[in-house]
Amino acid sequence: MSENMQMMMEIGFNVFYLIFIWTLVIRMYLSKSYDPYRDRGAGRLFRLGFLLLAIGDTGHVGFRVWAYLLGSLDATVRIAGLEIPLVGAGALSTAVLVTFLYLLMAEAERRRFNQPFNLLYLILFLSGIARFVIMALPGNDWGSSVPPAEMSLYRNIPLTVLGLGLAIIMLFHARKKRDKFFTYLSILIFISFAFYAPVILFVQKVPMIGMLMIPKTIAYLLMAWAVYRSYFRRY
Repeated sequence: MSENMQMMMEIGFNVFYLIFIWTLVIRMYLSKSYDPYRDRGAGRLFRLGFLLLAIGDTGHVGFRVWAYLLGSLDATVRIAGLEIPLVGAGALSTAVLVTFLYLLMAEAERRRFNQPFNLLYLILFLSGIARFVIMALPGNDWGSSVPPAEMSLYRNIPLTVLGLGLAIIMLFHARKKRDKFFTYLSILIFISFAFYAPVILFVQKVPMIGMLMIPKTIAYLLMAWAVYRSYFRRY
């Protein structure tokens, strides 16, 4: 596949994704059928989580589209006297906010199954904190359009513990309670990490493997759609 074709595919998918995710989030917030007391307010946590995801990915994929339009993924813009690298700033925004998404989903899951805040949930919470600490280190080089391999791996280890740990806990509780919605959600988390892992490990050596972010992103769309249907859609 030529670079031109890859760029056009990425731009087209990114625009579609942003329209879809923002439409779902807005519909969640405008829904008049939502019961705020259901599952001890778990729906509100999901809604906030996907709002943060939409904001973060507007920076991530939206800024990539902007950079392409400016002619290079290394493009920068000047805001209030500061030179902002578009791709790096977008990557930072989504890295921070997707971590909050998983933390909010963990709390929503805990409330749904009426679980105490035990050691398992503490490990998930501490994994999120560890990721924030690692992301604050200077070696991350957020100004680069291609993240440094070592720091990319280090900062994604706690995210993997958080995400896959949540998926395992969620699947265990969902199967025990025969909860189809949370079973489906946990499977989508597993699928998203299955596509994300090769990108973390090999994108610096094989840039084309970055295309696996498309099915990973589709998994997030399916999560958001499932949350919308379960908590906010009027039947």
